[in-house]
Amino acid sequence: MQRSRALIAVTLAFCVSGCTVGPNYKRPDVDVPTTYRAAPANDAAANSAPALGEAKWFEVFQDEQLQNLIRVALQQNFDLRIAATRVLQAQAQLGITRADQFPNLSAGAGIGTSRQAATVLFHGFEETTGQISLSASWELDFWGKYRRATEAARANLLASEWGRRAVVNTVISNVATTYFELRALDLQLEISKQTLASRQDSLKLEQALEQNGSTSLVDVRQSEQLVYTASETIPNVERQIEQDENLINILLGRNPGPVERGRKLTDQPHPPSIPPGLPSALLERRPDIQQAEAQLIAANAQIGVAKAAFYPDIALTGNAGYQTLALSKLFSGPSSFWTVGPTLTVPIFTAGKLRSNVHLTEAQQQQALLTYQQTIQQAFRDVSDSLIAYQKNREFREQQELLTASAEDSARLAQIRYEAGVASYLEVLTNDTNFFAAQLNLASAQQNELTALVQVYNALGGGWVQ
Repeated sequence: MQRSRALIAVTLAFCVSGCTVGPNYKRPDVDVPTTYRAAPANDAAANSAPALGEAKWFEVFQDEQLQNLIRVALQQNFDLRIAATRVLQAQAQLGITRADQFPNLSAGAGIGTSRQAATVLFHGFEETTGQISLSASWELDFWGKYRRATEAARANLLASEWGRRAVVNTVISNVATTYFELRALDLQLEISKQTLASRQDSLKLEQALEQNGSTSLVDVRQSEQLVYTASETIPNVERQIEQDENLINILLGRNPGPVERGRKLTDQPHPPSIPPGLPSALLERRPDIQQAEAQLIAANAQIGVAKAAFYPDIALTGNAGYQTLALSKLFSGPSSFWTVGPTLTVPIFTAGKLRSNVHLTEAQQQQALLTYQQTIQQAFRDVSDSLIAYQKNREFREQQELLTASAEDSARLAQIRYEAGVASYLEVLTNDTNFFAAQLNLASAQQNELTALVQVYNALGGGWVQ
């Protein structure tokens, strides 16, 4: 007994002083630019203001109805709920992996009866055997195999959580983008209906003039073309409106149906310039970058798990209990038994399996490293592209406003010239068509500017902080 206790004490001390094989994680060096391309270089207010990605989503999107839609989506969206279950799975897996570091203890009890038939030489007999036992085993983590596996599981849990936050960003962006598209379609439908009503009045006037002989049938037909051009736009816009409503409801975890509106497209607030912040801060704010780094940490820890397989496995096992033929004497007399001692298992020949496993984990770690670096570069590109898009869409919208104002005035002057008899109705047809198209294009330009704002906010990693 004293020798066994001494052996256990020595083994425990040996375990406590054990090492952890495999590389320790160190964040790799990355090439971080000093500023974003297309950042407002000469805008002092934008450069000194907090980065847009640090703002809460309800501070960026100030339409009350849009805020209500986003809140419902954050509670009911199926992609988010699926991502949450992935986090729960990773938590459970961490618990499973971490449990390997601790001893296992189990108890058992049994009772059995057997009967021996009588023979010529022996009398038949019947016996009942009872047993109660307690077993314990502990595989010592001297080489850090289980600690590295726990490190990897913990990193995978963190990666799943960052993945959930990335889904939050995507859901907010999709709801906002679709909502702005819906409001743009509402504006186009309003423009189309107003234009149709105006052209129908003009057609009635041309038909009356043609009946009185004051104009030709050609002018009537041209006026009909204006009516049909406006009327054919309405069904297509209505189709897109209902489809966008269905999409928003699906994002909200609802069945397809109508969607309540808030502010008009032209009343949606958006800043004249966007403060992007420092590029180095993007590494901490973007969920996909954080997720890629957590996956790199997990892959790095798996190398230690693979290398630990080269070393001996040391385990402590023990078994104790009572066993007797007389149940009344189960806990007395010489019925007790016990065994205790360490075991050592050393891999001798595995046909290169262990070495190949190390090569596999090292290759997986290199893949995770390249993915991490690629994710960072893609993030910088996303920010630059979205900043360019916001700036250029804003400039395009400003020019489109001037074009629409000019087209409106041309249509008014053409109508005056036609009524004065100095211009044909073809001139009215051309200018009115140009004005109608300019109005629709202006609505699209206003939508594109708001959509670019959503893209910048998402690219900067905003939205997941509630």
